[in-house]
Amino acid sequence: MRKRIIIPAALLIGAIVVAVGLYLFQPWRIFTSSTVIEDLPVAPTPASQSQGPTGAPSTPAAGAAPSAGTTPSAGPAPSAVAAPRELATGQLISHEHASSGTVKILELPDGSRILRFEGLDTSDGPDLRVWLSDAPVVEGIAGWYLFDDGRYLDLGALKANKGNQNYDIPAATDLGAYTSVSIWCARFTVSFAAAELTA
Repeated sequence: MRKRIIIPAALLIGAIVVAVGLYLFQPWRIFTSSTVIEDLPVAPTPASQSQGPTGAPSTPAAGAAPSAGTTPSAGPAPSAVAAPRELATGQLISHEHASSGTVKILELPDGSRILRFEGLDTSDGPDLRVWLSDAPVVEGIAGWYLFDDGRYLDLGALKANKGNQNYDIPAATDLGAYTSVSIWCARFTVSFAAAELTA
């Protein structure tokens, strides 16, 4: 009778342990990968117009013929493109997982700011986040666990483990308070990769 009770109970406990382990560790992610390619944000600026003496765009009088040596306008000139301004940059180093890529902090023409990964290549994993941090970037195991020791700002879930990706930085953020970036595994409180930011 006792064996009839113990064996099913042991099987049930074993199944629960396996299920919890699979949920936490998600070992299949060793074999999965995803890529996100996002364009560098740009913003058009108004095309310059020819202005008359009062500063308003000049137009010929009704019925008047174009002046000699001039060509009638075929339409508005193409808009110029304002490029983002680079505020800081850094190179990812490997922490718990082999990683590479460039990190940039960019100010867009409208004044908003983003963090951008270019050429990102790291491992997939559970609950990966993008953090701005005030922690130093240290190579080796000694640097894996530093990023939640001090001040950090979570910019959201990592969109994919490869590619070029943009992450919005809240408008009120004091960028001077942050000196590094980490791809942080919140499930196991460990850094997959990190970069020191330099102006």
